[in-house]
Formats: sequence, structure tokens, C-alpha cells
Amino acid sequence: LAAIRLLRLWRVVRILRIFGRQRSLLELQKLVLMASTCFKTLVWSFVFCFVVMTIWAMLLGEIVNPLIQELLEKDPAIFNDCEHCTRATSSVMRANLLLFKTVIAGDSWGRVAVPVIEAYPGTSIIFVGSQLTLVFGVLNLIVAVVVDTFADSRDRDILNLAEEMEQDLESDKQFLERMFHRIDLDGCGQLSLEQLVEGARRDHEFQSRLRVMDIDEADLVQ
Repeated sequence: LAAIRLLRLWRVVRILRIFGRQRSLLELQKLVLMASTCFKTLVWSFVFCFVVMTIWAMLLGEIVNPLIQELLEKDPAIFNDCEHCTRATSSVMRANLLLFKTVIAGDSWGRVAVPVIEAYPGTSIIFVGSQLTLVFGVLNLIVAVVVDTFADSRDRDILNLAEEMEQDLESDKQFLERMFHRIDLDGCGQLSLEQLVEGARRDHEFQSRLRVMDIDEADLVQ
């Protein structure tokens, strides 16, 4: 059994090596690399998000929950179509679940918030504040930190940068080879000055390359 497990592990390693050499899967390789590089950052980001969400959940439990109970005493049918709404803020963890469902997952934010805000407008500070803080603050901050972490890691990854430069160089060579084949009308394998000038006049890709390098027809002749 141990030998079979080692053989399976060796097969997985070989598949990963083949996967790493495939240029056609470059985008997928970057996704895997980004996920592995930013894993620690993601974990701390989720912890930070949970802490911020818990602070708002505590405010919901301390301030909003008694107001919800008062609403239920005045109008027991106010949350008739939503059974969990009556106990959504009864504890910190339930309030956390409410914030996750409504703010992060986007599940019926107004079902609890709107009746309470209409009865007690001051609670809008908590409901709207949690929405703005979590969605436009914490979640965007997480995205920014993850992207910045990957960018720093990528800049430090000299081996990957060298491979990408080699791939770009090879791609440029192939592109120039195809372009010069089009310009070489007589097919002799060599380009004369006249052919270069003529190619610069009629070949749009060659014109674009020269324009990027700030080279015009006069520079070619010189």
C-alpha cells in the first residue's frame, strides 16, 4: 500500500510539473500562484472582517434588540413573514449571522432593517454604518491588500520574472519573423532597405511597431 501511495504521489508531482510548463495555462498558473501566495493574507483578512462585523453585532444586540422587542409588543405581526427576524439580534453570534446574510451575502437587507429604521430612525446609524463599513470599507480593503501582497511577491520572484521575460522574447521573435516574411516579397530570406521602407508603408503591424519605437521612414533610410 505504501508503494502505491508513493506512486500516486509521484504521478501528481509529474502532472504538476507538466502543468507548470504549459504556456497556454499561464492565466491558471497565475491564479494558483496568487492563491498560494496570498493564503496567509486572506486568513488575516477574514479575521479582521469578523472582528469588525462582531463590533457591529454587539451594537445590534445591545441597542437594536430591545427596540425590536418593543416593536413586537406593539405589533406582533410586524415580522409575520420572517420568523427568524424576531431573534436575529438576540445574541452576538445571531447578529453576526444577520450581518453576514444581509451585508456580505446580500440576502434581504431591508427585511429587518427597514421596519426598525421606520420606527426608530436613529438605528439607521447602525444598519447603514455596518453596510458602509463592511462593504465599502473592509471588503475593498481586503481586495487591495491581497492584490498588493501578490504584486510584492511577484516582484520578488526573480525566477518567474525571468521566465516571463523569456516567453515574451520568444513571442516577439515569432511575431517579427511572421511580419518580416510578409515584407520579404521575393522570399529570399533577406530584407533589403527598399523592402523595409516599402513594408513600413504598406504593413500596418510594422507601422505600429515603428511608431511605438518612434521611428519613421527617414530614420530607416538613415
